[in-house]
Amino acid sequence: MDPYHRREEPAVQDDPVAEGVIEGRNAVIEALRAGRPIDKVFIARGETDATLGHIAAKARDAGAVVVEADKRKLDAMSATHAHQGVIALASVKSYVSIEEILQLAKDRGEAPLVVVCDEISDPHNLGAVIRTAECVGAHGIVIPKRRSAGMTAIVSKTSAGAVEHMAIARVANITAALQELKKAGVWIYGATSAGNNGLWDTDLTGPAAIVIGSEGGGMSRLVEESCDFRLRIPMVGKISSLNASVSASVILYEALRQRSAKK
Repeated sequence: MDPYHRREEPAVQDDPVAEGVIEGRNAVIEALRAGRPIDKVFIARGETDATLGHIAAKARDAGAVVVEADKRKLDAMSATHAHQGVIALASVKSYVSIEEILQLAKDRGEAPLVVVCDEISDPHNLGAVIRTAECVGAHGIVIPKRRSAGMTAIVSKTSAGAVEHMAIARVANITAALQELKKAGVWIYGATSAGNNGLWDTDLTGPAAIVIGSEGGGMSRLVEESCDFRLRIPMVGKISSLNASVSASVILYEALRQRSAKK
């Protein structure tokens, strides 16, 4: 495999003709040169062209994720049908650091409330999580660089514009991010149907990070092992799990209820 290529990531459902798609070598180069925030760059699998290697290097330097994609995927994403082996997805906003999220909570004089998304790949789900997080006054969202939806136009639209008011950090490793939060005094609460801590009986008034797992597999093993508490949402019906964004909403509103009652 060529060194500037990555294998194509599965299940990230970006609209192929969404606003923010930048096609063609010159267009992508100019976007990077202008400092436009780029979320992800797709490069045709098997290409060894020096220009594409230059684009990949510049994109990584700018903090974008670079992945290898089948030509058919690029063709499906392309509106111009002249992508020249490269398509970039512009980010609707710049990312922040975890430290900046914690500082925001400190500036507000509040206990941190952070949502950590462990490989939520559906942009509609991620947008819905961001919308709820903003509504309850959360201080920030943490997402991984890989196997996750990024801050694309679809996410922005689904969030009803909440991304404009939410601090979002994108990290290389979720487990390492959780350790950083722990060192800052934040307790980690993972949502899982097998949790041994009932939601109604768990104190969420202190510094808290709520971890929401992927749509199909939930939290990864290492992430779950990093949690201080495993939260279980009460279920009385025949279905044993909720959609990722719905789970986030239930837990976040319980956190808001508890914090409001404490004031």
